[in-house]
Amino acid sequence: MDLTDQATTIREGEVLDLAKIESFLRDAIADLTGEMTLKQFPSGHSNLTYLVTVGDREMVLRRPPFGHKAKTAHDMNREYLILSAIHEVYPYAPRPLVYSKDESIIGCPFYVMEKISGIILRRNLPAGLEFSPFQVRRLFERLVEVLYQLHSIDYKTTGLENFGKPRGYVSRQVTGWNKRYRAARTPDVPECEEIMAWLEEKMPPETDRPGLIHNDFKFDNVVLDPDDPMNIIGVLDWEMATLGDPLMDLGCSLGYWVEKTDPPEQQAIRFMPTHLHGAMTRKEMVSYYAELSGLKMDHFDFYRCFGLFRLAVIVQQIYYRYYHGQTSDERFKAMSYGVTVLDQAARQVIETSDL
Repeated sequence: MDLTDQATTIREGEVLDLAKIESFLRDAIADLTGEMTLKQFPSGHSNLTYLVTVGDREMVLRRPPFGHKAKTAHDMNREYLILSAIHEVYPYAPRPLVYSKDESIIGCPFYVMEKISGIILRRNLPAGLEFSPFQVRRLFERLVEVLYQLHSIDYKTTGLENFGKPRGYVSRQVTGWNKRYRAARTPDVPECEEIMAWLEEKMPPETDRPGLIHNDFKFDNVVLDPDDPMNIIGVLDWEMATLGDPLMDLGCSLGYWVEKTDPPEQQAIRFMPTHLHGAMTRKEMVSYYAELSGLKMDHFDFYRCFGLFRLAVIVQQIYYRYYHGQTSDERFKAMSYGVTVLDQAARQVIETSDL
C-alpha cells in the first residue's frame, strides 16, 4: 500500500499554463527529458503546491494563492533563498532548483524544488499506518528534536544574518498579528480585543538566544520516510521562516496541539493526530524542549496564547478570502467556526495563567 502524499487534479480556478512552465523549466534546469505533466497537492491553505513530473523526475512548484494576500506574505524569493542557504546544513530542507520573478509565466513569482517523497500526517493516520503508543511517543519526541535542531543552526555562517531582526521580534509579532486580525475580521467572528491587549501587556523579555525559526512547524509540514515512518526526512512550507525567539516557534506549533482530553469543540478543529494514545501533551512537549535547550519556560503561557491567537488570524485571513468571494474553495467555508474555537482556547489560557 502506497502511503506517500499524492497529488491530484488541479482545482478549478488554480490551473497554471503548462506550456509556459515547461518552456521555462527546460531552459532553466539541465537534462530534463520526457513528457511534462502537472498536478496539484490538495492540502494546504496558503501557498499553492504543484507536482511537476518530467519523465521519471518529480519536482514541486510553489506559488502564492490566488486572490487577496497580506502585503508581505507569500514571498517566493525569500522562501527560495532560505532553502538555498540551509538545505546543506539542515538535512530536512528540500533542495531548491530555480526561482522566477517573471510574472508572464504564471502571473506571479514562483520557485521549483526537488520533491521529498514520503508520508505526511494530517488529521488522522492514513489507512494502513499504525503506531504503538511507544512509537507515537518516540515520533513526537523526534518532532521536538528536529525543531530544536533547526533552532540550533548557526544562521550567521549560512548567510542568513540579515533575514530577520531578532531584537524586538516578539513585540513586532504581537503588534503585527493584532493589526492583521483587525484588517481581516469579518462580522461573524469574535473581536479578540481582550486577547490582543493581554498579549501586548504580557510580552516576555528579549531572548538572548535567537535562532532560525520555521513559524509553522507541525506534522503536516513534516515528511516521514515511507520505509521507516518513525524517521523524519523532510520539513516543508518555509514561507514564514525568519530569525527570532525559538519559544515563539514552539508556541506556534502548540497552537495546533489538541490533546485527547480537550473539549469536543477543540477536537472538531484538530488538524493533526495529536490525540493518539502515547502522544505527548503540550506540557510534555514544553518540558522536553526545555530539557534539550536549557531554556527557561517561565513565560510559556504567553507563547501558547500567542500561538493560538496567531493561528486564529491565519484561519481568519483564509476565511476572509472565502467570505469576500476571492476563492471558491469549499474547504474555507466553515473556518469562521475555527476562529471562534481558537478565541475560546486563548481566553482559557489567559484565565488560568499566573503571568
